[in-house]
Amino acid sequence: MKAKPPEPQETSRTGLAILTVLLMILTVVAAAAAEEPPLPGSTALPPSISGVYPHLAVSTDDVPGSETGIGALMPWADRLWMVTYVAHIKGSGTGLFEIDKDLRMRKRPESVVGTYANRMIHPQSKQCILGPHFIDQDANVRTCKAIQGHRLTATMTHLTDPADKVYFLTMEGLLFEVDVRTLEAAQLADLNKELGIRAKPHFKGGFTGQGRVVVANNTYDESDVLGKGGQGRLAEWDGKTWTVLERTAFCEVAGAGGVIFATGWDPTSVLLKVFAKGRWSNYRLPKASQCYDHAWFTEWPRIREVETERFLMHMHGMFYELSSLVYDGRPWAIKPISVHLRMIPDFCSWRGLTVLAGDEATACGGNLLAGQPQSNLLFLKTDDLWQFGKPKGCGGVWRACDVKARAPSDPYLMTGFDQKVLHLANEADAEVCFTVEVDFIGNGMWKTYQILTVPPNGYVHHEFPAGFSAHWVRVTADKDCTATAWFIYN
Repeated sequence: MKAKPPEPQETSRTGLAILTVLLMILTVVAAAAAEEPPLPGSTALPPSISGVYPHLAVSTDDVPGSETGIGALMPWADRLWMVTYVAHIKGSGTGLFEIDKDLRMRKRPESVVGTYANRMIHPQSKQCILGPHFIDQDANVRTCKAIQGHRLTATMTHLTDPADKVYFLTMEGLLFEVDVRTLEAAQLADLNKELGIRAKPHFKGGFTGQGRVVVANNTYDESDVLGKGGQGRLAEWDGKTWTVLERTAFCEVAGAGGVIFATGWDPTSVLLKVFAKGRWSNYRLPKASQCYDHAWFTEWPRIREVETERFLMHMHGMFYELSSLVYDGRPWAIKPISVHLRMIPDFCSWRGLTVLAGDEATACGGNLLAGQPQSNLLFLKTDDLWQFGKPKGCGGVWRACDVKARAPSDPYLMTGFDQKVLHLANEADAEVCFTVEVDFIGNGMWKTYQILTVPPNGYVHHEFPAGFSAHWVRVTADKDCTATAWFIYN
């Protein structure tokens, strides 16, 4: 006799019972997982908002009248170190901080209030230098009292005694050497006198390489725009003689191997100078924002290694990828990443992340709109930088400049942007033919793209075809004239 099949209601009740049991099992498993203790040595991380941990914010009580930027970051001794700054060595709350793997922040008792944005690893003595502080591999901190009262902006390798001494550059243009073991200090030079700087100095970056010390001063104001003589400087020193390389604002000097990079700007564009194979070369880049066209607002753009042997360059509101490899003396691997409106005094890699320092709110110079000065860090993946604003900018190779016939302009970056327009203005009383050339590989092989004729005291613009690009572009006039050649990229 065949078994009688179950009634539909019985089947339904059986399935419901099985489902109920399964849900009970899943609930128990989930509860057990939730109650599972953390692994030994780890704790739950504090909450973050889009990569910002509010508990890591730093501030000063000096309201109004100062700022509290994070001037330098460095991974060292199994933690992240940062040194903060006030505007004029006045205020409170700032100093030297350490952050451990669980994002617990501690202000070091050796902290002193100051204006510091310098960092360096001294390999011979195995010390990290941040501000006036010398940190060994066991996280012991010593402070050089002789220089702690100066606004420190760069620390550099010593030319003749690299194992025992380093150079310190101050914002006011004083150059010191400090013994890394005894912390004894001696002033070597006043760069205002050496470089002929008459206006208020604002020295920033410095770097030693290829037997020279290179320093940058980014003094810049309306007099630069009006052509009344700039006080900014890029200069080099061989240990005996100072040589001025540029008389406009420069911010950062960095390098690796046989290459030195220096970034600055003038009324026309961002400037990139490259030292390789015993000579300096000049290049121009777009300005992502005109908001940085003043010494105070162009604070600490950097060139840093963030992934192994890969560099990021940050200047005038734009990030670039950059390689330390320069073939035949030419920087071929430079490409824009993104634009933004952040103030980023420094950045580094730490525990698989890229960390951006900030200067988010400043209540100095009579600006009371920002309230209490405060800053924080932003933790992200390096690739997240490509999610910032789309690369765009403007600038040129000439801005009402006296142009010599058949003298090519500096190369101007063209790669990495979409829509491109060239504006040409001729202030001469005669017709001028401008030859536009492109170096599409980046190896110095220039080819004529087009010749544009501009009438006397006239103007012409040219829209490059959609999708057209090259690595560099330059312009040459067929006769002496006063001209403007301006590129706008979107």
